[in-house]
Amino acid sequence: MGIPGIDVPDHRGRTGLDQVGRDLTGNPDVVVRDVELLASGWHVLRRTSLERRRSDGRWVTEQRETYDRGNGATLLPYDLERRTVLLTRQFRYPVYVNGHPDGLLLEAAAGLLDDDGAEVAIRREAEEELGVSLGAVQHVFDVFMSPGSVTERLHFFAAPYVPADRTSAGGGLEEEGEDIEVVELAFDDALDMVDDGRIADAKTIMLLQWAALRGPFRPRADPSQR
Repeated sequence: MGIPGIDVPDHRGRTGLDQVGRDLTGNPDVVVRDVELLASGWHVLRRTSLERRRSDGRWVTEQRETYDRGNGATLLPYDLERRTVLLTRQFRYPVYVNGHPDGLLLEAAAGLLDDDGAEVAIRREAEEELGVSLGAVQHVFDVFMSPGSVTERLHFFAAPYVPADRTSAGGGLEEEGEDIEVVELAFDDALDMVDDGRIADAKTIMLLQWAALRGPFRPRADPSQR
């Protein structure tokens, strides 16, 4: 009898989940010896045994658990004329169980890539979560969000919008259990909410600070001072 996720399909049709990482050759100071599949519910938890050469030349044997939820994309839509941004609010159990007062996290729209490219995925998420049809989008940067244990790399985008671009109520896909509130905020209010903790989501803070420092809301040089 086979093992789901390894030699027979799991409930998502996946096999070979214990093979990821076995063929890594980019770092000659790291040799992967074994990969164990610990769980393959919606995402995948692995335990990898490896040998690593330390900076002093000694080889050590280590084990690392990694949580693989796939890669994702996130977006900050902004209205430069009205100085507003579009965010979402939804219940996040992991933050609720770790001290957030009600688990209703204010954050930038985001989603997993699945089999799509990053820009295709974020356009999809903008329509599903925010009800916004995007024009041009700007790629900002790509970031490993929790490199100690989570493999995810998140692709960050920003895009202008106007009220006419809001073509539906958004809210996410009910069949996927999503129950998302669309929140339009004055940009300066959003920055204040970072300062006082009402916005406590990493990707959202990164996008807001980028917008303030290097993006659409960055201070413009006064030509008279040149």
